[in-house]
Amino acid sequence: MDYFALKLIHQSAVTLSIAGFIARGAASLSGAAWVRGRAARTLPHIVDTVLLASAIMLAWMLRLNPLATPWLAAKIVGLLLYIALGMVALKPARPRGVRLAAGAAALLVFAQIVATALTKNPLGLLALV
Repeated sequence: MDYFALKLIHQSAVTLSIAGFIARGAASLSGAAWVRGRAARTLPHIVDTVLLASAIMLAWMLRLNPLATPWLAAKIVGLLLYIALGMVALKPARPRGVRLAAGAAALLVFAQIVATALTKNPLGLLALV
């Protein structure tokens, strides 16, 4: 597959992933029933699988080793933190305040990941100030 096509797939999956997270988070906080439906529980996993697979293929194509590429390692650490915060934010059993704080923190971590990707600097947002 062509690098630019793969990069477009990856960027599209990033956009769908964050849009889905925001929609599910807002719907979950407002008590919408569709968040508990099959599609809302399945589609994010499909999108995130495409996102992860395209990221791995891009790293492979570019011969990037996260142990030797600090910005890529920072993105991976950020991704793990984003997933953990997202799980807290979307869990209905958690108190509303905890879910709001986790959701806001997840969005901040997401912004950090994007800034790291754009700047190729492990400091991400901090590199922009």
